[in-house]
Amino acid sequence: MPSLFSLYRKIFFARKPGWDNKPLPFIRMSLDNVELNRKKVVQYAQVCGFEFKDNIVPPTYLHVIMFRLHAAIFTQDSVTFPLLGMIHLKNKIHHYRNINVSEKVNTICELVSSDLTDSGLEFVLHSKAFIDHELVWESTSTYLYRVEGGKRKRPPRANSIDFSNAKPIVLSSDLGWKYARASDDYNLIHLHPMLSKRFGFEKVLAHGMWSKACCMSKLSSNLKSEKFSIDVEFKLPIFMPSEIGFCQDVNEDLVVFELRDKKGKRPHLSGTLTYL
Repeated sequence: MPSLFSLYRKIFFARKPGWDNKPLPFIRMSLDNVELNRKKVVQYAQVCGFEFKDNIVPPTYLHVIMFRLHAAIFTQDSVTFPLLGMIHLKNKIHHYRNINVSEKVNTICELVSSDLTDSGLEFVLHSKAFIDHELVWESTSTYLYRVEGGKRKRPPRANSIDFSNAKPIVLSSDLGWKYARASDDYNLIHLHPMLSKRFGFEKVLAHGMWSKACCMSKLSSNLKSEKFSIDVEFKLPIFMPSEIGFCQDVNEDLVVFELRDKKGKRPHLSGTLTYL
């Protein structure tokens, strides 16, 4: 498994010439027989709000494993632009069965497409996890690299979910460091205000995949099946420290949910959970 620390050294310090106005090539990375670190999984569960029981891995945890392959792809010479400031737009996870922390996982990650949009270059990474040739988990992550002249979208609006019974969530100032220690993802934009300010933010930003995991932890107690899909779009950044709210609308086979600011006006994350 490539070390995220060594990969981040390349991401932060390697000099890239800039986007060459060409579509990104297909890139594939894989790693077999990945052992899950029980101590790290427990730590991740605590930071994200999961109840870790029966040695079952939280449904979002494998993204932590896959992100090492994402980072390895980002540092390839054929990705010619710097990754600082890259934006994670969307993430969709298909969870086919529960995974025990003692099971070894075979992983594959592929950069499958890239498209120039009004906002910049969007590209998609598709990740899969197998146990004994059985597909147990897969995800699709969409990222954005802003290009010169790219348009910024209007501020998003909250959806129609009733916010009156929202569950409050308090983010401490050290949440970024707690998530980094659990995930080994030491992206400085989530750890130090100096780098956040470089990108126009006055406070440190919460990690997008922490916010998805936090939502998943709120939904876990009422799951009707271990086979489901959870799909989110990241909206406005969440700053630390702060207080936000989680609201949901539960139907028979669909849960619509959202993270909003304390007043319930500004959406940070919007998502759906459906059963497979």
